[in-house]
Amino acid sequence: AAVAMGSRAEVLKLFRALHRTRQQVFKNDDRALEAARRKINEEFRNHQDETSSERIAELMKIGSDVEVLLRTSVIQGLHTGSHSLMLIPRKDLLLDNVPYCDTPTRKL
Repeated sequence: AAVAMGSRAEVLKLFRALHRTRQQVFKNDDRALEAARRKINEEFRNHQDETSSERIAELMKIGSDVEVLLRTSVIQGLHTGSHSLMLIPRKDLLLDNVPYCDTPTRKL
């Protein structure tokens, strides 16, 4: 591909970041891990011959947004019965949580 070396390094960095995030987000879920691995690899393979710097930048932005979305918004659930699901939050998802407060706050 006619991608500049700096861009190539950035693409590889994003590729590795997506796979690292995939391994954290779908830990112990072999089906989800494999599906995400295939999708990431397929998307990068489908665009490996892209030469337009504008299109590459656009694709990099999409990939970066997907990585952030996976890392900050996806939570695993485990079926613990026919009508119950146990959520398995990762530590990094809990950092920005605000404690629930049942009483409305008043402005002074």
